Amino acid sequence: MKLMKQVKLTKTDRQILHSYIPVLDGLANYLSSCYELVLHSLEDFDHSVICIYNGEHTGRKVGAPITDLALKMLEQIEEGHVDSLVYFSRNAKGEPLKSTTLAIRGEGNKVIGLLCINMYMNVPLIDMINSYVPDSALNSHSFTETYTQNPDELIESTLEEEKLSVLSDSTILPSNKNKIIIERLYDKGIFQLKDSVIKVEKLMGISKNTIYMHIRNHKKNLKEN
Repeated sequence: MKLMKQVKLTKTDRQILHSYIPVLDGLANYLSSCYELVLHSLEDFDHSVICIYNGEHTGRKVGAPITDLALKMLEQIEEGHVDSLVYFSRNAKGEPLKSTTLAIRGEGNKVIGLLCINMYMNVPLIDMINSYVPDSALNSHSFTETYTQNPDELIESTLEEEKLSVLSDSTILPSNKNKIIIERLYDKGIFQLKDSVIKVEKLMGISKNTIYMHIRNHKKNLKEN
């Protein structure tokens, strides 16, 4: 068995490792408090935890040491067997966890850290379900998201959605409807797609010059407000 050694991290390694902190923040908001998320640095095994969310499930905080299982996984990574591991375990209270540990690689493809996700399985099922219900989830936001196979479908489906909304809105003057549609498409980022102006021109039957004019005026209004 090869003895695992701590890793000397470069400046780039540390930047790579710390770039995962916003990822943990986003995952923590998405997965709810049923999950513990931990970021380990392999520079110091005695204080490897550099970021943690919902640490109450294992009683850990920033500065906690690496686990024995993580060290075992590092051996397997070193031997080329795995880059991730899914397993079941128990915390100090004997409560069940379902976990995954993922290797983070830095310069020279060396493993510089670990991202660990531990699902607390004793949480009541109703609490877990409620965390995924929009009206009850903390800090939740409801949006409509369009899933398509290619950019043309995305442009067309988004345009149809906005046209339906604007054309059915009696508070918008008929002379302003095309302008409002273009503004909404801009706000949704549609005009960042390649050849989107040309495609919208054909679908709406208005000139690209008119589209660019509405975009310029809208951007100007956004800056002023």
